[in-house]
Amino acid sequence: MRNITVAIDEETYLAARVRAAAQGSSISALVKQFLKDLTARDARFEALAQEEENIRARIEDFDAAARLPRGDLYRQDP
Repeated sequence: MRNITVAIDEETYLAARVRAAAQGSSISALVKQFLKDLTARDARFEALAQEEENIRARIEDFDAAARLPRGDLYRQDP
């Protein structure tokens, strides 16, 4: 496990201490959880971007300007 040092202003430090105490935690635990959440969001974003790219690669012969006849829009197949 790695240790890091972060410099913050006094007001932020005090507010973080109050927040941590209210949650029965420590500033270190809050920062650790924040960084975990941040990297998890980044990983999820990358996974979704890759999924989108894969889906787009499978789409063939798509023309956004093509229009369906009005009857086809409301046709209900049995």
